[in-house]
Amino acid sequence: MGTEPFDNGYHFPPSYPKREAFKHGLVSFLRYSITPMGFCVVLYGLNVVAWGGMLFLLLCNASPAMCYPSCNDINSPRRVWIEYDSQVLTALFSLTAFGLAPWRFRDLYYLMKYRLLSRQDALRQLAGIHRDWFRLPASSSLPVDVGPENADSLLAQGQIPKAAVAIPTKKMPDPPLTAVRAPPTKVWKLDFVIWMMVWNTLFQCVLSGVMWGMSRYTRPSWSTGLFVALGCIVAAIGGLAMFLEGKKVKGIEGVPLSDRDRERLARDKELGITHYNNIKDRPLTEEKKGKKKDKKTKKQDKPVS
Repeated sequence: MGTEPFDNGYHFPPSYPKREAFKHGLVSFLRYSITPMGFCVVLYGLNVVAWGGMLFLLLCNASPAMCYPSCNDINSPRRVWIEYDSQVLTALFSLTAFGLAPWRFRDLYYLMKYRLLSRQDALRQLAGIHRDWFRLPASSSLPVDVGPENADSLLAQGQIPKAAVAIPTKKMPDPPLTAVRAPPTKVWKLDFVIWMMVWNTLFQCVLSGVMWGMSRYTRPSWSTGLFVALGCIVAAIGGLAMFLEGKKVKGIEGVPLSDRDRERLARDKELGITHYNNIKDRPLTEEKKGKKKDKKTKKQDKPVS
């Protein structure tokens, strides 16, 4: 995509200089932080960073004064504070792993209904839950003006297939701003994300049992580090998968523009400043262009059965 807007006039938000982008990000973060939810999230994050950082320093023997009679003595201040840190971090991780467990196992229930019973309505419900990044197999065939507002009436008239619409219809994605729908998401990616989040909760169950069911004198030394690492890894991988798929969808369907974005685009157009019409506001490399041309050529040359 070059610098010209889409057929419907849409243009992706412009990129900003690093200093200006940092300023906008900081203002948005501060506004979010003063909301009740934002305050709780920031407080939670600060606790994880603070206690996690302290645990890291203790494990690196950053405080030799706490190593008496020796660093590895079970009763040394270093080992005692490692236990304190580990207990606090276990509680913090349990807050999210157990707090989100009802929604995670709800998703797993729908997934099992789809996989084991071939219930398409279960997949449609999952599509509504994960509307930010997941697209149903038949959704790309929908007209670009179909959205939550008119889906019910179109379904009643039989103008669109049920398999392409999320349940409930108010949870289906909004009409794409670019008038181009993202291609269907591979369903195995939905399996992957749901199972990663479920495994995060299961690993946290094991970690909590080890930490709170055993004393530091009888607990295996390897258990804490192993299950903390496993829980963090599966959650991070699942979150990364959602982020990448969501970014892919936004790169095709568009991102809402703020008033500041519109003013910037209009001003820069008058000044002759170029903004590329893609989510990164960058020109496509020749390599990427070549790959796209090759794909188009292969599709055109492919015989029609």
